[in-house]
Amino acid sequence: MEFPKFLLGDNTDYPSAIFVVHTEFPRFIINLENDEVEWLEEFSKEDEKELEDEAENLIEAATAFYDREVSRYED
Repeated sequence: MEFPKFLLGDNTDYPSAIFVVHTEFPRFIINLENDEVEWLEEFSKEDEKELEDEAENLIEAATAFYDREVSRYED
C-alpha cells in the first residue's frame, strides 16, 4: 500500500492537538499546537547530524501541508 508523504491525525483525547504524520524516512509525528516532534526511527550518531540539518525543512513542509489542507476546507 502506498501512503501520501503527510497525513493529518486527530484524537479526541487531545482535542486541541493538530497532528501531522510524516510517512517517509525519517518518519515522525508533529503536534503543530506546540511543535513537539516524536521521531518514529532509531538514529545513529552519524544520522543525528544529518537529521539536525533536515529537521527544520521537514517541519516547515509539515506546517505547509497543514496550511494547504485547511485552506482547501475554507474554500
